[in-house]
Amino acid sequence: MKIGILGTGMVGETLGTKFVQLGHQVKMGSRTANNENAGHASGANLRATTRQASMSFHYVYILQNDYSQYYVGITEDLKARLKKHNRGEVPHTSKFRPWSIKTAIAFTSEERARDFEKYLKTASGRAFAKKRL
Repeated sequence: MKIGILGTGMVGETLGTKFVQLGHQVKMGSRTANNENAGHASGANLRATTRQASMSFHYVYILQNDYSQYYVGITEDLKARLKKHNRGEVPHTSKFRPWSIKTAIAFTSEERARDFEKYLKTASGRAFAKKRL
């Protein structure tokens, strides 16, 4: 599963669990990375990271099933939404279970998340997702 974080002033990389955020320190588990000054964390960077950690995210996700079918959706609670898909509570996906998350992208802006979901449902967006996500 790939997860990236995108939004105001942030760039997410979908390379495993590595996240790079422009101008701010990002802490993942026991590893800390600062893309401006590797190994140096200023107080401002730590405060910015703490503020962003308390933000709520809007996830645009791509599900894949055993038949190589895909479904694109948006949610604030990724785990709960996947459970609903796999319990058959979503009409569009209930006949083709089980589903797993192929890619999930977190946005800080609900508007940007909705725009990206809408884009992924176009022909151009499907081609982009197939090649890049």
